[in-house]
Amino acid sequence: MLPTQMSEARAAAPAAQSPALEAGRQRQGRLWSNLKEVCDLLHIPAAFSMNADELLFQHVQFKTGQRVHTIGQPFDTLYIVNSGFLKTVLIDEFGNEQVLSFPMKGDMLGVDGIHSRHYSSEAVALSDCDLILLPFKKLTALGRVHVELEHMMYGVMSRELVREQAMIGMLGALSAEARVARFLVSLADRFAQMGYSSKLFNLRMTRHEIGSYLGLTLETVSRTLSAFNEIGLITVDQRTIGIKDAEALKTLRRLPPSRSRSKSPASRKAAAEAPAAAPPVQLVAAV
Repeated sequence: MLPTQMSEARAAAPAAQSPALEAGRQRQGRLWSNLKEVCDLLHIPAAFSMNADELLFQHVQFKTGQRVHTIGQPFDTLYIVNSGFLKTVLIDEFGNEQVLSFPMKGDMLGVDGIHSRHYSSEAVALSDCDLILLPFKKLTALGRVHVELEHMMYGVMSRELVREQAMIGMLGALSAEARVARFLVSLADRFAQMGYSSKLFNLRMTRHEIGSYLGLTLETVSRTLSAFNEIGLITVDQRTIGIKDAEALKTLRRLPPSRSRSKSPASRKAAAEAPAAAPPVQLVAAV
């Protein structure tokens, strides 16, 4: 689904409206963002030699459970998350899902389709989502004229790759408990960047999906969250997580035996500083 031409969008605009379009402004029942707003969302500079209103990018909404793109679908578009939460997955021949990432506001989807011109993963909405479409042909044509924009888009793609590499490193080096702890810290940091509370938030993904992402079983994730609650690192109320000791979660390497757990700071510090347990053999494949 591609945006209409800029001329069509402007022709449809009421005469009373300003040429400078704000994010969320409707055109023929659809939402659009200009180039500056897209750059702001991606956290990249917009100070390049072109009028930000020369090009508009269409928004598309997806309901919870809807697929944005599927494995093998012809690639033609990159997606930027404007609001909502998603997951990207690989699916094997038996229908088993392997979660690769949990994109949220400011993340880019679809980069894995550039190489083969077909998407190699599937993106599914975990909540109602608003995505901005970046038609790849239009983006590359724009990059040939404005090289600085092309370089910044490469930077965004590289940022996504670095995040995936960090996850692979974590899976190979940390115990199961440490993986869950780092995951919660990472989520809290992302919520803070989006302007939400980093101390109290809802998990949009299931414990099974968290386990798939971290290379752990559902039972291990549930047991670890319960243990964190028991020693006072977090509070758990179904999908609502309260972060009580972010620093201890950042440094935790393994949990003490259940018989010796205590909610005292000293016990948490001992757990964080104890030698790491050997990581499980199971690892997650990432692209």
